[in-house]
Order: sequence, then C-alpha cells, then structure tokens
Amino acid sequence: MSARRNTADRPLAAAYIEKILKARVYDVAIESPLDHAPRLSRRLDNEIWLKREDLQPVFSFNCRGAFNKIAQLPADALAKGVICSSAGNHAQGVALSARQRAVRAVIVMPRSTPSIKVDAVRSFGGEVVLHGDTYDEAYERAMQLAAEQQLTFVHPFADPDVIAGQGTIAVELTRQWQTPPAALFVPIGGGGLAAGIGSYIKQLYPDVAIIGVEPVDAAGMHASLREGHPVTLEHVGIFADGVAVKRVSDHTFAVAQEVVDEIVLVETDEICAAIKDIFEDSRVIMEPAGALAVAGLKRYVARRGSKGEHLIAIASGANINFDRLRHVAERAELGEHREALIAVEIPERKGEFLRFCEALGLRSITEFNYRYAPSERARIFVGVALQGDPREAQALLEALAARGYPVLDLSDNELAKLHVRHMIGGHVPTISDELLYRFEFPERPGALLKFLKAIGDRWNISMFHYRNHGSDYGRVLAGVQVPPDERADFAAHLATLGYAHVEETHNPAYRLFLGGNGGH
Repeated sequence: MSARRNTADRPLAAAYIEKILKARVYDVAIESPLDHAPRLSRRLDNEIWLKREDLQPVFSFNCRGAFNKIAQLPADALAKGVICSSAGNHAQGVALSARQRAVRAVIVMPRSTPSIKVDAVRSFGGEVVLHGDTYDEAYERAMQLAAEQQLTFVHPFADPDVIAGQGTIAVELTRQWQTPPAALFVPIGGGGLAAGIGSYIKQLYPDVAIIGVEPVDAAGMHASLREGHPVTLEHVGIFADGVAVKRVSDHTFAVAQEVVDEIVLVETDEICAAIKDIFEDSRVIMEPAGALAVAGLKRYVARRGSKGEHLIAIASGANINFDRLRHVAERAELGEHREALIAVEIPERKGEFLRFCEALGLRSITEFNYRYAPSERARIFVGVALQGDPREAQALLEALAARGYPVLDLSDNELAKLHVRHMIGGHVPTISDELLYRFEFPERPGALLKFLKAIGDRWNISMFHYRNHGSDYGRVLAGVQVPPDERADFAAHLATLGYAHVEETHNPAYRLFLGGNGGH
C-alpha cells in the first residue's frame, strides 16, 4: 500500500508539489465546494462528502488543467493556437481556456461524443473536428493536425502542466475538510486527475488512501497496475464516455504506482445508481464518469463493511445528454438492488396471472410482460421492487420455486436488460377474439394485484404489459379474449371496475406488431 511509503519513495509525486502550488487555474475555474451528502451518509453509515467539480464553468474539473497548460505557453506558441483530442470535458476546458486567452483552439472529438459536449465546445469558440469512434482515434487525428498546422497539443492527462492544474483540487480539499478522510475516491480515465490529486495528498497526508475508480469495461489503469506496465485495452465501453481510454500514459501510470492505493471496478448499473444517489442529495444529475467515484465508494464500503469513516468522492462532471436519463433511470434500481428482473413459467390457463401475483404478495411490481403462446406453459418477464438487500432477491426466487414456479434471475443478464424486456410479444396467428385495452390505476404497493382481482378470471388475458415508472398512476396494456356474444357483458364489467380505460383494438401499431391476425 502506498500509504505506508515514505515521501522519499515518491519522487515523481514529490516533484509535483511546487508545480501544483504555482498552477494558474482561477482565471477560469472556481474553488468548488466540498458538500456533505446527508442521505448517502445515513444510508451507508459513514460520513460522505462530495467535491463538486460539476459546478465549474464547463461543468467538470477539466478547465483547471487545460488553463494551466495554456497559461504556461510562450507567446509564439499561443499565436499559432492549440489543439486537443477529447471525449468532451477536456475539450470544453481547452475551448474555454483558449477563449480566455484569445487563442485559436481546434478540438478533435470522437463521433460518439454526446452532442451536449460538442455543442458546448462550439459555444466556447472551439473549432470542432469529429473523427473516429474512440478517444484514441481522435488522438491520432489531432496529432496529425498539430503537425500540419504547428498547433500546440494539449493532452488531456499525459502533460505535467495539465496534471498540476488538476492537482489544485487537492489543495482546496486540504483547506476544506475538517478531518482528513480515511479514503479519497477519484475517477480514472487516463489517470491525470488521480496523478495530480494523489501527488499532493500523499505528500501531506500519506495515510489518506487514494482509491481510483474505473468502469469494468474501461479499466486501463487497473490492468496496467496489475501487469506492472501500461496496458492497451482492445476495447473500452463508452457508457462512461469521460473515462473511455484504451491506454493510460507511461507517466500517469508511473505516478499512479506511487500514489494510488487501490483500484475499484464498478458496473454500469452501479454507476446509474450513483447518479441517482447524487441527485437525491444535491438535485444535480451527474454524467456517468462524474458519478464514477461515488459508485466506487459504495462498493468499497460494502466490501469492507466500513462504519463511521470520513470518505470523499470527486464528483467530476455533469455533462450528460438528457436523452440518456431514460437508460440511467432504468438501470439505477438494479444497481441499487432495489429491483429484480425474473423470468417465470406459469400454467397457460385462466386465472393464473392472479394466482401468480398472489404468490408475490404485496411487493410492488415494476414491470410485467406477457404475450400468449400456444403451449401449456406461459413465460412472463417480471420486475419486482426490492428494499436494497441483495439477499432479498434470492429469497424471492426460492419462495416462487417452492410454489412450483420455474424461475430464472435475469437481473445481471445484459441482453435481458437492454433488449429482451422491450421485445416480449409478437403476432400469434392462433389467437382469436382478442380485444386490446389501456388501463390506468392509482399506483401503490399491491395495486397490480388489486387490478387483476378486479378484472377477474372469466376472460383469458392473452397479453399483458405493465411498467411502473415511479409516477402516480400505473399504466397497463392488456389483451383479453372475449367471444363476440360476451362483449356486452365484458363492457358492463369494465364499467363497474372504476379504472380509466381506452380500447386500442384497432390501433395500427397493435395490428401491425402484436395482433393475433397478423395485422389483417
């Protein structure tokens, strides 16, 4: 553990102290607050603090390092301009810093960069070049342009001036905390942020553990420290696009060897849960990379069973596309162990839906997907709300199995979470007399069970979709087989239920994709 080393054992880190103290960042950056996270603290039984770098003018820490680099350039270099490659946040930092110094800035960004970051760079006056699908491809193009146009390349993480600028976060932290934390959690992409913060903290507070956090599908620093040399990943996931780097630099790797005590790896669902956690404490929505440190903190606490410790996480950025929120919300409950997705087989007969829901009891149902199939067994896809205890899902599976229901846990099945849950159904040529209705009912625990009891078992339910989005009203799409001579009775029954409903039997979307007669 690097915490046990003497400062003399950290020559690279020691060399950064003066550079960090002399760094120029406040022409564009603010001293971001260190905010207590009371809800998360209570839930984790530790004192959790967030260093709010999302409050910077570019909504991330990157303006610190970018401005410090540009501020150190000689006049002749400034006259020619600067260039960088970035997935977004560093790009905004460079563009803003260049505008502050009236310098031309060319920004090369991967084509996968969220549009909110591309638009922000342009708003700061940066000349955007979209190239490649990864940071590394954008980097190669930027280096070509730098040579062709004699532009100074501003590296996002492998530049000592950039690293020193990021290290000013640590200077602020040491002034802001009342008690040195047991651990400080830092997101890692290329490693510049961890190098800057870790270098300063370890010289002054060597007992503070520096914990790097990476996504499992973009864990370049973790692989490099494990192998003892920088490793190039064959593929990186881009959900946390701000840290989607295939290879850390030789320099940031060497500094990390001196100052990083441990790397924690987290899954996409855990990142989504961390975004929700930060929102509940701050009412601010972080981007995935911005919530990475909190996700790592939570995993660290769960693994160690930490109690009563002071822990700080760097909330590094809030540049998130609004349309990504749907995915984040969908996955946050799974990451928090507050939802289980299960596949269940039930007998294909009238009333079995009701009996199955009675087996679930008063648990809140978050999702229910079913389409009739001509067999003796029906397969349904069900989401069930949990209380955050991973053991609860296993107990539920065992209880259903004991009732004779074959059941499979799909909570960790990426295919099921991304695609299958939205694809239950299809045309059923053998089905007849199907009517389609949309229903709404007040949402509360047990509401779905109450609804099914009201519907009764006189008519066969041939299709069922329900998803609880956390709103005041639950919405159900149901197909019901009603022979023509019973439709007057069915209509009268619906009128007595008290649930708002709309018939959709003739809706073209239903007839094209789900109707039993194949749309005819």
